Amino acid sequence: MMAVLRWVLCLLFAAVAMQLFFIGRIATMAVVDPQSTTFQRSEAWQLATQGRDNGDKGWRQQWVPYSQIADNLKRAVIASEDSEFVYHNGVEWEAIERARQRNARAEEIAAKRAAQMRARGKEPRPVQMRGGSTITQQLAKNLLLSGERTLLRKGQELLLSVALELLLDKQRILEIYLNSVEWGEGVFGAEAAAQHYFKKPASRLTAQEAARLAVMLPSPKQFERRPQSAYLSGRTATIVARMPAAELP
Repeated sequence: MMAVLRWVLCLLFAAVAMQLFFIGRIATMAVVDPQSTTFQRSEAWQLATQGRDNGDKGWRQQWVPYSQIADNLKRAVIASEDSEFVYHNGVEWEAIERARQRNARAEEIAAKRAAQMRARGKEPRPVQMRGGSTITQQLAKNLLLSGERTLLRKGQELLLSVALELLLDKQRILEIYLNSVEWGEGVFGAEAAAQHYFKKPASRLTAQEAARLAVMLPSPKQFERRPQSAYLSGRTATIVARMPAAELP
């Protein structure tokens, strides 16, 4: 019995220590720019060990301050990813529930289509799930967590999102997000993305260019490979129309 109790206490201590470590890292980000994220380090390892081709095989990231990122890009990302960014406290519970309902319906439809395709001797396509994550949640996940999809990791993401909102202001959260988010194979941050796709600094992105980058965010590698995608062009026009209503922190 004592041995079990000691194990339980050790696990609790480890869990508390991990949370304090995460909170400490977030607190330092109020004044120190993060050098890399957990997701970036994972991608760097895969590029190095799996021989994945990223064009010129360069790792592209250059931190730029909030003032040197075009308002066009800030508005485009908010309009595309998280229209209530300046108002919520890190988590949009209604959006999560709407995403859950959409995904349940999508899985239902996909199951029926898969049965029909198998009956015709064809391989069914995987169903694409939608997320209800805010910009803050995406930052929490990329900064500190693994890519696995479990309830435990999701719970950790929610806790870290609250910590980010308590310890950093909205402008800082958006600044870190735009400087660290993936925009292609080995392409991270607004400055690298602007140079890679448009040969110009992030401060000079037009509304059309910014909207195009924002639309790429859910699947940047896919859209990097398919720049002429009809969806990419159509969605870009939609985001350009929404940008004037997007509020900046």
